Amino acid sequence: MELRKGELQGLFIETIYFGGGTPSLLKNYEIQSILDAIYKNYKVVKNPEITLEANPDDLSEDVIKELSKSKINRLSIGIQSFFEDDLKSMNRAHNAEEAKACLSLATQYFDNITVDLIYGIPNMSLEKWDKNLETVFSFGINHISSYALTVETNTALDNFIKKGKYPTIDEDLALQHFNHLIEKTAEQGFVHYEISNFGKPDYFSKHNTSYWQGKPYLGIGPSAHSFNGNERSWNVRNNSIYINSLSYGVLPMETETLSLENRFNEYIMTGLRTIWGVSFEKIENEFGKDYLKNLKKSSAKFIEEGLLIIEGGTLKATQKGKFLVDGIASELFIVK
Repeated sequence: MELRKGELQGLFIETIYFGGGTPSLLKNYEIQSILDAIYKNYKVVKNPEITLEANPDDLSEDVIKELSKSKINRLSIGIQSFFEDDLKSMNRAHNAEEAKACLSLATQYFDNITVDLIYGIPNMSLEKWDKNLETVFSFGINHISSYALTVETNTALDNFIKKGKYPTIDEDLALQHFNHLIEKTAEQGFVHYEISNFGKPDYFSKHNTSYWQGKPYLGIGPSAHSFNGNERSWNVRNNSIYINSLSYGVLPMETETLSLENRFNEYIMTGLRTIWGVSFEKIENEFGKDYLKNLKKSSAKFIEEGLLIIEGGTLKATQKGKFLVDGIASELFIVK
C-alpha cells in the first residue's frame, strides 16, 4: 500500500473489501493494522463500506463478536445452500446447521449482511430452491448474491461429472431457478440491481457497484487485480515471489493499457448487467458517434426479439434478456 499510494492521488477511498481467501482468520489487531495503513496512505471518506468475506464454519460466536468490535460494517457469507447433499457436491467445508447458526448469530451483531446462494444445481427441485430462499428471508437478510452453478476444469465436481457420478448441468433448470429467484426477491422488497445481485434499498453493495460503474480500484495481495480507468494490472499469484519482490521495493505486477475498443466492450458488458444500463450519451461522449451508431445497429435484433429495450436514451436488458445478457453483450462488442 505504501509503494502504491501515488496511484489514487486526488481520489477518496469509498469502500474496503477483505476477500477472497479466508480473511476471517485475521485477528482484530491485524485487521486494524491494515486499516491503519490505508488511512495513513490514502484519503478515505467519512463512513466507508468495509466488507469482510467469510464462510459459516469460520464464523463462531467469538469471531463474530470480535468482528463487530472492529471497523468491519458488512459481512459477505458464503452459504451456497442449506441442504447437506448440495454442500457435499460442491465440496463445502460447512454443513447446513452451521449455515443457519452462523446467520442467527451474525444478524444479532451486523445489520449489513449479504449471503451467496448457488442455483442450477442438478437434482435441486424448485421446491428445494424455494426453501433456500425462504430460509434466507427468515433471517431478515438485506442482500443476496446468487450465481448459477458452473463447473471449473480439474475440480472435484468436474471429475465427478466426467466419471458419471454426478449429473451434468441443466441450463433449463438454471433458468427456472433464476426466474423464481427474481420473483421471490421482488416479493420481499429486493431490487434486482445487477444480474447476480439483489438488495433492499440502501443495501446495494457499494464496492461491487463501483466495479460495474467503471470506478478505479486498487488490489492488494497475490493475484489481486487493479484498474485506473485506462490500465489494468494484476499481481503475481505466487506468495513467495510476491513477498520477496515487495521486500526489495519492487511491485510484483503486470500491466496492460486498455484500447478504446476494450473500454467500450467492458462498459457494454458491465452496463447491461445492471439496472443502470448503457447510456447512449456516455457512449457518444467517451467513444464517439461511430461507436454509438454501431451499437444501435448491432442491438436492433435483440430489441426486436424482446431481449433488450431502450428507455430514456439507455439500453437495458429486459426480463427475458437478463439470463442471456453475457452472450448478448459479447455480440455487441467491437472486435478489431
